[in-house]
Amino acid sequence: MTTAHPIKIAIASFAHMHAAGYARTLLGMPGVSLLASDPDGATAPDDAPRGADLAAQIGVPYVDDYDDLFAWGPDAVIVTTENARHRAIVERAAAEGVHVLCEKPIATEIADAEAMIAACAAAGVILMIAYPVRFASQFTALRQHLDAGALGEPFAIVGTNNGKIPTDSRQWFTDPALSGGGAMVDHVVHCADLIDALTGGMRARTVYAAANGILHSEKNVAAETGGLVTITYESGLIATIDCSWSQPDAASTWGGLTLKVTGTNGSVEIEPFAEHIGGVGVDGDIRIGYGADIDALLIDEFLEAVRRSGAAVPGRAPLAPQPDGAVGMRTLEIVDAARRSARAGSPVAV
Repeated sequence: MTTAHPIKIAIASFAHMHAAGYARTLLGMPGVSLLASDPDGATAPDDAPRGADLAAQIGVPYVDDYDDLFAWGPDAVIVTTENARHRAIVERAAAEGVHVLCEKPIATEIADAEAMIAACAAAGVILMIAYPVRFASQFTALRQHLDAGALGEPFAIVGTNNGKIPTDSRQWFTDPALSGGGAMVDHVVHCADLIDALTGGMRARTVYAAANGILHSEKNVAAETGGLVTITYESGLIATIDCSWSQPDAASTWGGLTLKVTGTNGSVEIEPFAEHIGGVGVDGDIRIGYGADIDALLIDEFLEAVRRSGAAVPGRAPLAPQPDGAVGMRTLEIVDAARRSARAGSPVAV
C-alpha cells in the first residue's frame, strides 16, 4: 500500500450493530474508499435491516460475497461478523495480507483467538480489537490521574455495563453458538479492556461469576441475560463487573457503562456515555451527545497504523495499535473463566 491512492477499507458483515456506525464514520473521512459485504444478512431473522438493504440505506458500495470483497484488494478489513465467525474472516485476511480491525470479543473460544493472533503475526498484518470506550475523554483523564499517582495504589475497581437485550435488531447475540454466550460475553469485555489498559496488561488470576436468565425470561432466550463477575489480578487488585441486559425495551438509549477505581489515596468514577443534553420534545425524548466520537477515534487509530505499516510483509512484526490481539486474548480469558465459573458455581483459575 502507498499513500498515492485512497486507503481501501472493507467491511465484512453488518451482523454487529457497530458496523453501520463504522461505515458512516469512514464515509465521512477523506482519502478512504469503502466496500461492504454481508452474505449472511439475507437469512438473518432480524427485524432491523442487514445486507444490501442496510448498505443502500447508509450509502456504502456493496458486493454479495466475501470472495468479491477480497478480490477488490482492500488494504484493511473491519470484521463485524457474528462472534463465532471472526476467526474465518481474520485468517482469510491474514492469508491475503490485509490488515484487520476485529470487533470484540476477539473470538468465542481461546483456541480460535490463538489461531487468529498467530495467523496475523505470521503474515505481518495488524490485528487490532474494537474497544472504543478506551478512547473516551473521561477514561483518558482517569488514566492520566492514575498514572500521576493521584489515587495511590489501586486495589478495587467496580464496573457496570448494562444495556438493552438485542433480540429485535440482532438476534444472534442471544444464540450461544454464534455469540459465545449472553450478557457476560457482550458486556464484560468492555470493562475488562479498560482495566487492562489501566494496569498495563496485568493478567487476571482467578474469576468468580454468577449468571442467570431471570431478566427477559418471557423471551425464552438461550443465553444468560444478567451476571456478576469478580476478578482477582496478580497484584491482588479485585474488580467486579455488573453485566446485564437490564435496560427495558422502551428505554430511550441502549444503556451505559461506569467504572470506579479506588486506590490507597482516593477514588475516581467515570461514566463515559453520560455526556449528553437530555429532555423531552413533541416527538419524544431528546438526547444530544457532546464530546468526541469514540468510534471515530478508534477508526483514526487503526487507519493511522495501516498507513504507517504499509503493505504486509510475512515474517515482519506488524505495528500493534492498541488495543491489539494480546489485549483481545487477555479479555477473552476473563470471559472464558467467567463462563466456566458460572457453570461450576465456584471460583476458577484463568
